[in-house]
Amino acid sequence: MREEKKISDGVAHKMPEDLRKALLSSAPALAAWENITPLARNEWICWVEAVKRQETRDDHVKRVASELIEGKRRPCCWIGCVHRKDKPISSSQRYILSSKSKKI
Repeated sequence: MREEKKISDGVAHKMPEDLRKALLSSAPALAAWENITPLARNEWICWVEAVKRQETRDDHVKRVASELIEGKRRPCCWIGCVHRKDKPISSSQRYILSSKSKKI
């Protein structure tokens, strides 16, 4: 029986299987993943899971690995995870979420 390699989760999100596979396929990306904080890992996972279209999700999964290798520690130009229960949603997150809901 093959033992599954443990990869660290975020604080509010568990590792999705597609991201897990992408990180396992790249030793440098996996090393960078394990070197960032649990909050940063949480933001990457949420960034992957927050999209609606599968094409976009596939792109985000690829970008996590490549951007970690480039030295990025968090997703760029993103409002941050709104799923955390240990802190309130910031005023900027609240504004962006309310303006998005008005466009729908």
